[in-house]
Amino acid sequence: MLKQNKYSAWIFLVIGIVVGALAFSHFNESSQPKVYSSPSETPPASVMPSRDRPVTSLRDLNNAFVDLADAVNPTVVTVFTEKVTRFRQMQNPFSFFGDPFRDFFGDDFGGNPRNRQRNAPEREFRQQGLGSGVIVKSDGYILTNNHVVDEADSIYIRTIDERTFPAKVIGTDPRTDLAVIKVDAKNLTSIKLGDSDQLRVGEWVLAIGSPLSPDLAHSVTQGIVSAKGRSEVGLAVYEDFIQTDAAINPGNSGGALVNLDGELVGINTAIASRNGGFQGIGFAVPINMARNVMESLMKYGKVVRGYLGVQPQDIDEKIAKSMDLESTAGALVANVYRNTPADKAGVQEGDVILSLDGQKIKNSTQLRSEIAAKAPGANVELQIVREGKKKNLSVTLAELPAEGSNPELREDGSSEENLQFSVSTMNNSLASRYDLEPELTGVVVTEIEQSSRAYRAGLREGDLIRSVNRQRIQNVSEFKQQVRDLKRGDNVLLQVVRRSGSLFLAFEV
Repeated sequence: MLKQNKYSAWIFLVIGIVVGALAFSHFNESSQPKVYSSPSETPPASVMPSRDRPVTSLRDLNNAFVDLADAVNPTVVTVFTEKVTRFRQMQNPFSFFGDPFRDFFGDDFGGNPRNRQRNAPEREFRQQGLGSGVIVKSDGYILTNNHVVDEADSIYIRTIDERTFPAKVIGTDPRTDLAVIKVDAKNLTSIKLGDSDQLRVGEWVLAIGSPLSPDLAHSVTQGIVSAKGRSEVGLAVYEDFIQTDAAINPGNSGGALVNLDGELVGINTAIASRNGGFQGIGFAVPINMARNVMESLMKYGKVVRGYLGVQPQDIDEKIAKSMDLESTAGALVANVYRNTPADKAGVQEGDVILSLDGQKIKNSTQLRSEIAAKAPGANVELQIVREGKKKNLSVTLAELPAEGSNPELREDGSSEENLQFSVSTMNNSLASRYDLEPELTGVVVTEIEQSSRAYRAGLREGDLIRSVNRQRIQNVSEFKQQVRDLKRGDNVLLQVVRRSGSLFLAFEV
């Protein structure tokens, strides 16, 4: 019996040694770095998908992040910009106190000041900028933010291996704050583009870029997806931001937001901060939006977008109740612009757009983004609610006009250059939106520049303009007729109605 137990113990000992050796050899093999056949071979900018990697210890989790950073970091570059401003400046030792000689003797003392200004030496002021970018094509195409390269006189990038290349702008899109630049280089390590629609709130992500200083290039921070579909942030016209708590700081703009599969899911764009530093809220443009912009810029040098021809607005509880709507979901059509696809298809003011090609529309921002992502000439199906009844409309989209030539601003949405505000003819939707009496007539201010003289005089969005220079107006056409001949320096007197009552406002154009 004792002899039998002795043999059993030896058998278990041998089995343990074999199992331990196999486990050790597997661990040693998986922990060894991959050796490439030649120095010129470029490692792929991807890692084993995290969903396929077994994680049995904290060390495995740590190695997953390390491998991810190693794979993606070479695809991120630091972007340097420089803008040169030239000016002439007169040197006057008495300028701090005024010029006592000229004050006493008059402007002729010492020569004409305009001539002296003209003859003053020209000076240069060089403004340098810092940002980040992501290599999306191995032949040198780089995706970044528009505000990183906007108005730059010269651009160059630096890779992780300290190589420097001059860059040129292929195209920019201020409406999404994206830009594509290119360097003359081959066989660069490019990143794999992911699918931002598949991102889930709570998913781990890494942010990579060059925050604050070139010395901090290729900083890697980790966080989660805090939210999706953030809009009304005020950063761009088309907003559908990914929100993350991965640390993002000035200089990270244009850098990569990647998932645990090493795929690019967003372009880091901005932070929400009270003091200018990181406070746990950062925003990235989803790669699905960025991909469309990037491909259009690379193909056409500009972004070609679909155009519907409506002015949509969100639906609040008051509007939903007054219109007997089931919920606040959808986009309310506040205005239909003349001779546009929406006008030709029969869309009317007061319609509520519930879905686009079967996809539910949550708000006006989503509607704008979805339409802009479509190609001109595309046929789309709108489901609308009109006077309590659902209806389907087929619309063939046009191309969104270039900024500054938008018929939205020429037709019903007047935006006179000298006035710097836009108006629309009063209707029930605008009355509900701005809490105005629906029986009033005139035009409603729908947008206004805060730097305008009208704003400084007290005019605000939502004000109903009933008369211009004591001439009563009923609609946009009559408003434009009254302001058409105004010139710089002319005075304008507006009679305005707002929630608090009626008042007159006067300002100089």
